[in-house]
Amino acid sequence: MSTAREGDTAHEPRRARGRLRVYLGAAPGVGKTYAMLCQGRRAMARDRDVVVGLVETHGRARTAELIDGLEVLPRRTLTYRGATFTELDADAVMARKPKIVLIDELAHTNVPGSKNAKRWQDVEEILDAGIDVISTVNIQHLESLNDVVEQIAGVPQRETIPDEVVRRADQVELVDMSPEALRRRLAHGNVYPAEKIDAALSNYFREGNLTALRELALLWVAGKVDEQLERYRADHGIAGTWETRERVVVALTGGAEGDTLVRRAARIAARAQGADLLAVHVTRSDGLTGADPAHLVRQRSLVESMGGTYHQVVGDDVPRALLDFARGVNATQLVLGASRRGRFAQLFSPGVGVTTTARSGSIDVHMITHEEVSKGRQGVPRSGAALTRSRRRAGWALAVAGLPALTAALVPLRGGLALSSEILLFLLMVVGVALAGGRWPALTAAVGGFALLNWYFTPPLHTLGVARPENLLALIVFVLVAATVSTVVDLAARRTREAARAGAEAEVLSTLAGHVLRGDAALPSLLGRLRETFALTSVTLLERTGPPGPDRLSAPQSWRIVAVSGGPPCTSPDDSDTDVLIDDRLMLAARGHLLDASDRRLLEAFAAEAAVALRQERLLREAEAAKPLAEADKMRTALLAAVSHDLRTPLASAKAAVDSLRNTAIDWSARDRAELLATAGESLGTLDRLVVNLLDMSRLQAGALGLTLQPVALEDVMPRAIDDVRPYGGRVEDETPVDLPEIMADPALLERILANLLSNAVRYSPSGEKVLVTASRYGDRVEIRVIDRGPGIPRQAHERVFLPFQRLGDRDGHSGVGLGLALARGLAEAMSGSLIPEETPGGGLTMIISLPVSRAGDAPPDGAERSP
Repeated sequence: MSTAREGDTAHEPRRARGRLRVYLGAAPGVGKTYAMLCQGRRAMARDRDVVVGLVETHGRARTAELIDGLEVLPRRTLTYRGATFTELDADAVMARKPKIVLIDELAHTNVPGSKNAKRWQDVEEILDAGIDVISTVNIQHLESLNDVVEQIAGVPQRETIPDEVVRRADQVELVDMSPEALRRRLAHGNVYPAEKIDAALSNYFREGNLTALRELALLWVAGKVDEQLERYRADHGIAGTWETRERVVVALTGGAEGDTLVRRAARIAARAQGADLLAVHVTRSDGLTGADPAHLVRQRSLVESMGGTYHQVVGDDVPRALLDFARGVNATQLVLGASRRGRFAQLFSPGVGVTTTARSGSIDVHMITHEEVSKGRQGVPRSGAALTRSRRRAGWALAVAGLPALTAALVPLRGGLALSSEILLFLLMVVGVALAGGRWPALTAAVGGFALLNWYFTPPLHTLGVARPENLLALIVFVLVAATVSTVVDLAARRTREAARAGAEAEVLSTLAGHVLRGDAALPSLLGRLRETFALTSVTLLERTGPPGPDRLSAPQSWRIVAVSGGPPCTSPDDSDTDVLIDDRLMLAARGHLLDASDRRLLEAFAAEAAVALRQERLLREAEAAKPLAEADKMRTALLAAVSHDLRTPLASAKAAVDSLRNTAIDWSARDRAELLATAGESLGTLDRLVVNLLDMSRLQAGALGLTLQPVALEDVMPRAIDDVRPYGGRVEDETPVDLPEIMADPALLERILANLLSNAVRYSPSGEKVLVTASRYGDRVEIRVIDRGPGIPRQAHERVFLPFQRLGDRDGHSGVGLGLALARGLAEAMSGSLIPEETPGGGLTMIISLPVSRAGDAPPDGAERSP
């Protein structure tokens, strides 16, 4: 049959490249192979020629059942280092020429000696042969995520696949499963054999690891979906916006109205569930802008505080740049501020708002009015003089002295030179004046040169009349050329100076942006940077001590020094050379020399950042100051509640038992007397334990608990802890390995932690169910797991059970005041460890104690593996 098939197709043209379908999963066991086999069986039911190239069942019965009825191609057998291995036989697949082939584990590394080093390379050859392939891969095998997965799971992935191989797949389908469901599958033996379950649950298959890997998988697939959508729109020439998700873009000019626009855009975005807020500022392509850096810094902070993002794009055509950005992010709404331009200016140009609205297409444009509209163009930053004062003076001096000198030099040569030559020499002088002093000296020189040429060199001489029309035309052209050249030179000088200033401002602002993120030293560092930038003597941040008022502006007693760099500090705004009002209470005062008006924008940016740094510093101090007060208040409240309720029961029991024994009117039998004494003893023992826990908790809160950390072998502590929970010791099953390294701990405190957890686990486990204790090494720590099969604790209450005086549900009067778990976690953390709860797969609660390995036990045993 195979021969007939080959003969039938021997003369067929080469088939087109096959299609690749990949089932992507977050971790082993989510059902990728199962989904691949189900898809293969569905294709076979539609009379498609389907074969199994290679499928790894890993002993899973339900997966193996799906292979029955499918044609399975033989594998290639290879020998490596004395062992026999089987691999995918790509040549056999291409010789068989099925329509679809199922190939598991796309990222697999082939045995040395194979035709290709990686299985995905075999798949590429099969695809080139025109055969469709269905395969599987886990997110941790993608090359770009290799280091991220190792950081999350602590397990290096040696088998990787280039992202591009999976991205090129014709179809990528995510096989998703919640971490809880996957752990239950693992606990039921549906993923690994029984002997590997505990190790897998304790290491790679932690709930946190699985959640992080699941998020990586979802984000990766979402990114591919975005790529597919953009590719489809590009291939079909779709330039319009597809409203798959609301995205609101607000355009910022760097003016004071930006705050109003950002808040309005945030309200628009809030009306749509899950909408994105983006702010964009358009700068000119030459890097020069009239935007106020202080306003942009404040507005960027405002956007980010509202959950939005800030962007900056370059473009000389502002409407086009805005719409290109909006369409690029698939925005649905665009927020613009109303124009400040007057009606006369709008007659010649419609403005950014009108032009953007006309070109917006399917994007909704909101024109927002604001208070700055009434102010018109006043207050909008304008460029300063193009040249320095000394250069302008030199230009005027050259114009005043150079033209008469040139005239005096040319008058004796008047008979030997043509008028055109004299005009060129005067034009050269005007260009020199323009280079030296700019536009106005050059224009003055042009007018003066016209007069001198007319008087001394244009017939009739020494009159303002011109005899020949061509001479008049030459003089007029001279003036026009001189004016044009002087304007161009002045504009070039202006642009050069603005570019230099913009570059300097950009360099300063780039270093300024990170200061607030540097912690407690942000404010002094910020002021120091400002003082160095402008070569100032001192920079002081002042705060009002009373209500604002014009009569209190200069009084030193009205201001308090918040921070200072350099010295001596300014005690009031009047002491400064330059001051910037930040808000009603804060002012930045600089001393040293007067700053140019063009430098004030940068100074305002520093002032805005200083205010943000001060607020962050104060919020941090307030939070730190309030935390111990809140904890102490919570402790006092809980302690009073516990003493008034939980301690009353054992006290009442003990008192009742003692009073009964003291009653001589009743003749107690020996059995009754023994029972009453046992009740009193048990109640007093409960009180003793509660008092000891209270004392230990108070020492923990005060940081006065004595610790003796030393290398401890777990097999030495565990039996004593089990003995402490008698008469329940028979319900504890100890499965801790004997080859674990020693840990750094206080033996007595570790014993108390274990006894506390074991007694809790036994108390809440069903009758007849045993409590399991296991341990394993994970990196540089040893994790001890106390596993019960009781009712468990709701996930939202996992942290609440560790609060002092907290108990979930109704308990009997002998259960204490809820200090056990709080004390156990406190003791574990005092030994540089941790105590965290997890849900036991299949029902119950697992308490995990994590403690550091002692230095003597740092090296893992030979052949030890961290992966499941």
